[in-house]
Amino acid sequence: MSDSTAMTIGDFLIRRLREAGIGDFFGVPGDFNLEFMQQIEDSDDVRWVGTCNELNGAYAADGYARLNGLGVVVVTHGVGALSAVNGVAGAYAEHVPLVCVAGALPFVAEDHGLLLHHTFADGGRDEFRRAYAQVTAGTARLTPQNAVMEIDRLIRTAWQLKRPVYLELPSDIAYLTIPVPNEPLELVTPASDPERLESAARAIVHRLAKAEKPALLLDCDADRYDVAPAVTELSGKLGVPIAVVNTARGVVDGSHPYFTGTYPGAPAARQAVEESDCLLAVGYRSIDSTTGFYADRIPDGTIHLRAYSADVDGENYQAVSLPELLKAVADSAPSGRTAPPPERPAPSAASDAPASEPLTQAVFWPEIQGFLREGDVVIAEDGTSVAGLGGLTLPDRSTFVTQAVWGSIGYTVGSLLGTLVAAPERRHLLFVGDGSFQLTAQEISTMLRHDLKPVILLINNRGYTIERTILGKNAHYNDVADWSYSELPAVLRADGNARAFQVGTLAELREALHADHDGMKFIEIRMDQNDAPPSLVAGGHKSAYLDYGPRGPQSRPDSQI
Repeated sequence: MSDSTAMTIGDFLIRRLREAGIGDFFGVPGDFNLEFMQQIEDSDDVRWVGTCNELNGAYAADGYARLNGLGVVVVTHGVGALSAVNGVAGAYAEHVPLVCVAGALPFVAEDHGLLLHHTFADGGRDEFRRAYAQVTAGTARLTPQNAVMEIDRLIRTAWQLKRPVYLELPSDIAYLTIPVPNEPLELVTPASDPERLESAARAIVHRLAKAEKPALLLDCDADRYDVAPAVTELSGKLGVPIAVVNTARGVVDGSHPYFTGTYPGAPAARQAVEESDCLLAVGYRSIDSTTGFYADRIPDGTIHLRAYSADVDGENYQAVSLPELLKAVADSAPSGRTAPPPERPAPSAASDAPASEPLTQAVFWPEIQGFLREGDVVIAEDGTSVAGLGGLTLPDRSTFVTQAVWGSIGYTVGSLLGTLVAAPERRHLLFVGDGSFQLTAQEISTMLRHDLKPVILLINNRGYTIERTILGKNAHYNDVADWSYSELPAVLRADGNARAFQVGTLAELREALHADHDGMKFIEIRMDQNDAPPSLVAGGHKSAYLDYGPRGPQSRPDSQI
């Protein structure tokens, strides 16, 4: 190999991940990855952030990647890989690029037919890589012969496709020395086919020029492929309203004059989208959880833009990258079109309810509107928190993190660790319910160990409220143990500087929100278990009808919130 140097396989993997922008590694050690762990420990370029389990490590890598562009989780063979697979599957569904590195069985075991622990002890091979093939954009088992090619291929695949990849590193090769290229890894979007790019852009501009009511609708790929600048430029030039689905909240600043809100819930967004005679939909997917259970009404003739293809007026254009296509459209679209900015409702005002009254959902969320500030990272657990925040206006330059498509409860606690590590200079707010929190609560200890400083708002309504809206309003299966949540920070790190509060009235909430602190702030908010945001109740009833049909058990009296 020309212009090469000698490096161990493990060190080369660390170098490539660092060149891809990853400075922090999440995960759990195990004997099949300890040699790689030691290489991480010996490296001056990256930091190890151990998590309490592999699932949380995958969630943390996901949250980190959403802010950083790429993340990594390191696990051991079999038990570790399967513990992380749910988090990796969520990243696949949500278009989040991360690398799962699994310490694998040594080659000597394969050569000599040895049965080892963390396997099914049946002599089988490759089971876990085959499992990961279902939830990743690429997999590989490294060898000394393919390590350079496969490491580069998988990192590029994750970055270009915005999907996770899975890489097995056998435990007896990480310290083997191989020739590796001196050139740094370059992450570039594959170039578009010039003719297809020009033709697609020309067709879109032609449609826009004729349209009386053009509009833009953004899904999560608008965030993953960082096309907000081109979108806002196009909107400003043509006076085109912009709507987002809940997976793309925060991609466009709320103060943008043509931002209409979240579709299909916001009336201005619904009007802009459904009355459009030229709708540009960026990465749009019609999913029950992102459309108010299929309340979307996308116009016929919608232009669908995807990561590397587009549908315009019945023609499918391949090999056109989303960033290049939107930039070409924005550059060539004629300026000067005038359209009045859409009317939008004012942000929710703080409640005028008596401050001594028990907290309710109707009082809590308007109070949170005044607590949000520019640049916040807002992490919202699917369910009550997403529904409550759905009626609020995010401040400018906010980042909104949720798992609306995969919807794995407990995701946000692990994800919060990742976002904190990726951007410690920003304020991070976690909104989570008690049921979801109990799945991944132990990761609070990792945040305290690293002196991270989130604001955690835990809604304690003693169970799974979102499930109670679907079925089992008073059923035991929707109950959870009533922990002393506000005492957890002190339990998880006795010498930490977290401030914890338990609040049940508006006055107590205000005092906790605005209390001084220089570390983690943990606020337990106690509410009635049958109090839920109206949009969550409506969604729960629609979910029950879809899941169980009109004669399902939800038709029993008092079976739903």
